[in-house]
Amino acid sequence: MTVTIKDVAKHAQVSPSTVSRVIADNPRISPKTKEKVKEVMESLGYHPNFQARNLVIQKSQTLGIIMENSAALAFQNPFFPEVLRGISAAAHKSQFGLYLSTGATEEEIFEEVVAMTLGKRVDGVILLYSKIGDRVMEYLKNSGVPFSVVGRPYAQAETISYVDNDNVQIAKEVTDYLIGLGHRHIAFVGGTADYVVSLDRLKGYQQALTDAGLPFIQEYIAERNPMQSDEEGAIRRLMELPIRPTAIVTHDDLVAYEVISYLEDMKLSVPEDVSVIGFNNHAISEHLKPPLSSVDISIYELGVQAANLALEKILDETAAVRKVTVPARLIERGSCQQL
Repeated sequence: MTVTIKDVAKHAQVSPSTVSRVIADNPRISPKTKEKVKEVMESLGYHPNFQARNLVIQKSQTLGIIMENSAALAFQNPFFPEVLRGISAAAHKSQFGLYLSTGATEEEIFEEVVAMTLGKRVDGVILLYSKIGDRVMEYLKNSGVPFSVVGRPYAQAETISYVDNDNVQIAKEVTDYLIGLGHRHIAFVGGTADYVVSLDRLKGYQQALTDAGLPFIQEYIAERNPMQSDEEGAIRRLMELPIRPTAIVTHDDLVAYEVISYLEDMKLSVPEDVSVIGFNNHAISEHLKPPLSSVDISIYELGVQAANLALEKILDETAAVRKVTVPARLIERGSCQQL
């Protein structure tokens, strides 16, 4: 005889709607009630028919994951597999699947987001980036679709649930660290200028210089520009300045790898001639020669929290907007030295 949701409710002494909410992991149901209902489900051998349930309640049990560019490019950066690992772990606990964006251009990604939300292919969305004037974020905010963001929104952050590091503070601490090593000529090689994380880290770098009574020198700033793609030329110009930098803060470890490679081509050694530091603490960074000093931004935890924020909104429409700050810490290795 087939066990039904009513049988579970009867044995657990709760209503069938409570059993449904337990299955959906509704946050309004107490942990004690959830445990009791799940024990009854297990003892009776009840297995929810999620496909039938989803058709009835018009839910897909799926989170849409939107990357900043095509999947082919995104997965070249170790940040994305790691943040997806965190998202996947949190989604699995709530029995949600993932739907990854595959568009190759901004326009294709925007059209894909519209199609996946209007077509009810996903119950909510996680943006894995935050940039100035992003059409996708604006669309999601106006559409009423539950969503969260990895990164501080540039505008109206108080109306959007997001998870981030304190990028201003950690960039300040990194620059303070180099100043403490005796460096007074410190360059900053940032990411693409319209991404909020790039702006925040540049701001932290500037704050550290100001607090230390050091001048902000525009020539010491290099930003990545995908349209120009002249990173090597930018580094060469830095090192050909009349007073060249003795240390470089880079946007992330991938940028640091490129910078170190360009410096080697110029016959400059790290850290003997130039100290270099990155962000993200990729697994390979500690195996470089010299091992790269880097900031561990807890990428996995960023993913977990981003998923939790989106799921909160999906499971409870009245859930409050939340900001989650994930701690970051500097890992000192051999790519920086005392002057």
